[in-house]
Amino acid sequence: MSLFRKFFGTGNDSSDEEKENELHSFSTENMPADELFTLNFRKNGGKFLYCENLTEVKNHFEDILEENDWFESEAICYEPKLFSMLEENKLNYTKPENPKFLLASCENLIADEGSILFSSNQIKQNKPQELPGNIVIIATTSQIIENKSDGLREIKKRYEKDYPTNITTIKYFEKAKEEDFLHYGSVAKNLYLLLLEDL
Repeated sequence: MSLFRKFFGTGNDSSDEEKENELHSFSTENMPADELFTLNFRKNGGKFLYCENLTEVKNHFEDILEENDWFESEAICYEPKLFSMLEENKLNYTKPENPKFLLASCENLIADEGSILFSSNQIKQNKPQELPGNIVIIATTSQIIENKSDGLREIKKRYEKDYPTNITTIKYFEKAKEEDFLHYGSVAKNLYLLLLEDL
């Protein structure tokens, strides 16, 4: 192959990267939303734990606490429905001074980019960079949707009048190996997703 062709390629030669991108887009085009979400979420560095029932959710949550040595520490949680999980494990969530993690649900799971959609119902008025570096999310398979537009439609339908504010997504779950413009302004979080089957 000539030096010129190596640098500039030709009209009919595809680079390995282009071939891989074509294969990826072809294989994900007709993929079900749940599989696409799982693929993209893992690609973004998220940790995914599938749960068939609430007992498994609690067991996996305890495993996460043990893995990170978070027992009897402090956590942030703004949702009363999740307080019992923290209380059962002796975690302080009332005015924490040094929270180890955020425990929250979410509005939706966005399949096409593998991100988590939050609102003020889960994170109040905090920006992603103001949240702890560790996040544990509890979500259900019925919350998986195709894209952000669908997520905003779901929020509009779900709340009718009392729309939540501070609607945002978190997409990156590990520090980028190389900084590029796609990661500019984003904050990487160590995120665990406990996904409960409800379909």
